[in-house]
Amino acid sequence: MKQSTALKILQTGANVFLTGEPGSGKTYVVNAYVAWLRDKGINVAITASTGIAATHMGGMTIHAWSGIGIKKYLSSYDLDAISSNERIAKRVRATRVLIIDEISMLSAETLTMVDAVCRDILQKPEPFGGMQVVFVGDFFQLPPIVPRSLYGEEPVVRLGFGEETEGAPFAFRSNAWIEANPMMCYLSEQHRQDDAVFLRILAQVRAGSVHHETASHLKARVMREGDAPKDLPRLFSHNVDVDRVNEDRLAGITGDAKTYRMRTQGAPPLIASLQRGCLSPQDLRLKKTARVMFTKNNPDGSFVNGTLGEVEGFTNAGDPVVRTFDNERIIVQPMDWMIADGDRVLALISQLPLRLAWAVTIHKSQGMTLDAAVIDLAQAFEYGQGYVALSRVRSLDGLYLLGLNERALEVHPEVIEQDQKFQARSREARTAFEEMTDDDHKKIVRNFIVYAGGNPDGGVVAQTARPTQKVSTKSQTAMLIKDGKTISAIARIRNLKEGTIISHILELYGEGEISREVLESIISPSLKKALPVIHNALKKKGAETLTPAFKYLKGKYSFDDLRLARLLMS
Repeated sequence: MKQSTALKILQTGANVFLTGEPGSGKTYVVNAYVAWLRDKGINVAITASTGIAATHMGGMTIHAWSGIGIKKYLSSYDLDAISSNERIAKRVRATRVLIIDEISMLSAETLTMVDAVCRDILQKPEPFGGMQVVFVGDFFQLPPIVPRSLYGEEPVVRLGFGEETEGAPFAFRSNAWIEANPMMCYLSEQHRQDDAVFLRILAQVRAGSVHHETASHLKARVMREGDAPKDLPRLFSHNVDVDRVNEDRLAGITGDAKTYRMRTQGAPPLIASLQRGCLSPQDLRLKKTARVMFTKNNPDGSFVNGTLGEVEGFTNAGDPVVRTFDNERIIVQPMDWMIADGDRVLALISQLPLRLAWAVTIHKSQGMTLDAAVIDLAQAFEYGQGYVALSRVRSLDGLYLLGLNERALEVHPEVIEQDQKFQARSREARTAFEEMTDDDHKKIVRNFIVYAGGNPDGGVVAQTARPTQKVSTKSQTAMLIKDGKTISAIARIRNLKEGTIISHILELYGEGEISREVLESIISPSLKKALPVIHNALKKKGAETLTPAFKYLKGKYSFDDLRLARLLMS
């Protein structure tokens, strides 16, 4: 399917799985669709399964957006607590289109949880509460990471609310995916590689059928470290190899290093999420002649994520001057990575968009385009790892292998089978779309824009398509607390659940808006009396999660009681 066809299908408001080989233009289509949505005044949430992908797209992780965080499964209590969080509820209610990038790395269980949150907050039975969902990615790339079962080789994944699946927990196994029934848009154009032999090699790896001739081509690219070009980035399976190479090479340069420290602002958990996804380190050490790679796209086009160069020197102000391999001279200044909720910035980190680039992990190379690279696949250990690494470079001539094991060329057999179905359904979608008249397409697009609260003629309008309930503020709760009202009284006055009021209290206490003395004064006498017992249970069973303590206490105290008691632990 062509990019233009996929874009037109997206504009109908249908749920879509946008996929295709690396370099087929998935990111281009997503960016074009987001620009179109914003022009029509439609609120879109841009998320990804990993922090790296999220920062590349200027969005946030799906875990942060939905409020599920690091949870492995949702209890009814967890779901109620998330839905009671006003900030999360407001964000979900405002969203008309949800984009999830790098869907291959999102487990079926996690997707089920996101779907449950959306349905609960929006109080609608449709998948994801009726919003359009756009899954983006390629299942031949790195799969989700889940713990192995204690009872066998294959992981057993518990899906939300009791569902289970054995085997690889790919997102397409989730009931949320099945019920969303996305149209398949399998992009067929290639914009990264133009080497016919190399394209054939990648196609065979992708099909799980590497011919003898193909293996010979790859083996011919294997060489010793000493024979590999020293000026090319190196890709490894493990972080320890990356750190060793970069530190050794930097130490080998004479002279003192300049250190650039990352600047941060916002909530610590969100900052930590940004830092995990940012390819630039918190403390960046540079020397003249150091090999570097840009880690962000510059709006003016002077560099992109993956542009390579060398530190030529430093300005009087201390900014590094990088000479790219295309002989462009760039004075590098800090750039921002942020998590935003609409126009509101929730967290921000600022650092030079650089990292040492003698080496990088295959995981962090996902999404990059390199003219050439030295790749060590001798220790490849995961399905798709070799395919991701090989597909980073543009041609066979730019590929230098330090090692190649059998696992490196393996892709998951279930993905091969599923991919054939994706391609068949994409052909069906393309045929059906081509049979649609222009007038019919325009009517469908217009109906979607109106339903999503947008303006068919462009420009932002009031969001009226989906009624939104009034969202109360924690400041109103704070005022009632200062008036001496108890938690149960505040809940009655505001006609809210006590769990919602307690969520406000947790935030206010964390922000220093209410003191420990005030908190002790507003909890119930029965809870105050039970604090020693609950604290003892939390110390024995751990306070990170409440379920172990809840079970230890045999359900005698509610989760809300445990939340408040945990806050008052000395």
